[in-house]
Amino acid sequence: MKKEQVVHCQFSVWYPIFKKHTIKSLILPLPQNVIDYLLDDGTLVVSGSDHNTEHANINSDIDAEEDIQWSDDETTTTVTAPEFPEFTSKVLESINALGGSVFPKLNWSAPRDANWIALNSSLQCSNLSDIFLLFKSSDFITHDLTQPFVQCSDQDSLDPVISYELVLRKWSELIPGGEFRCFVKENKLIAISQRDYTQFYHHILKQEDLITHAVQNFFIKNVQYNFLDEDFVFDVYRDSQGRVWLIDFNPFGEVTDSLLFTWDELRTGEISQEQEVPAFRYTNSGVTVQPSPCLSYRIPRDFVDLSAGEDAYKLIDFLKLTKSQQEESEDEDEESAPQ
Repeated sequence: MKKEQVVHCQFSVWYPIFKKHTIKSLILPLPQNVIDYLLDDGTLVVSGSDHNTEHANINSDIDAEEDIQWSDDETTTTVTAPEFPEFTSKVLESINALGGSVFPKLNWSAPRDANWIALNSSLQCSNLSDIFLLFKSSDFITHDLTQPFVQCSDQDSLDPVISYELVLRKWSELIPGGEFRCFVKENKLIAISQRDYTQFYHHILKQEDLITHAVQNFFIKNVQYNFLDEDFVFDVYRDSQGRVWLIDFNPFGEVTDSLLFTWDELRTGEISQEQEVPAFRYTNSGVTVQPSPCLSYRIPRDFVDLSAGEDAYKLIDFLKLTKSQQEESEDEDEESAPQ
């Protein structure tokens, strides 16, 4: 995998070529101060200037129940989020133009590893605060911003200059069982994998041949020889009417998840040498269902509720427990002190 191949898989490079075959999207240049904010390792604080404030209101009965002392340090200062008024305005304008809800991503990656932190556990965003929360919580986004060429074979060459962009895609309810990843070597479609291989979808088992031919026909008609490289990976979605939509392009290499294949198989091309159609792999029974690979990025649900303020009673219980533990620790220290 060469650096040039990674560059060619940027959304803004391929979208103009395949615009009519994919989901409507808008692309905004990412200002340097926004990039710096996304890479800031400090406390996760997101701007609320564009956010509906009703979720921030705390029930008055809870306030009346107990006045919580957060800190005894009089020098404690409140951390505030930076504001990007011009960028915020452009983002909101774009979101409205796309129907009010979007799927956000950068040049290559979407924050799929961070959906656990969103209040709706979804990548659906309606404002910049939603986007910032996902982006600042995502290792995938950090990878895009810091080391997009880390697994390229031509490390001795200079890294291409990247202009980072925020990609906003019109929100569409895609059924995971309709997503497939396709592997192309030397402009030949050699393999297709079920995208969400952690689940068994009965319709895939029943429609194996239909899916294979639909994806292959879409590739031959719309993708083959039109992409800038001859080795690449692309994702598609087959809707309930049988129509195939282009979702994304990825480099042909380890930086891209090979799902139900191995990269050794894909590089050699042996899996399809004697076949007229690409190899198609999918989870064929409930016995082979696997946990999601994104689970390793998650934290316990209680922690999410606490950090988001979603369960105020749980937050009060947590603070009471902490206070109680501190008092017990102080009592133990007094008892163990020399007389």
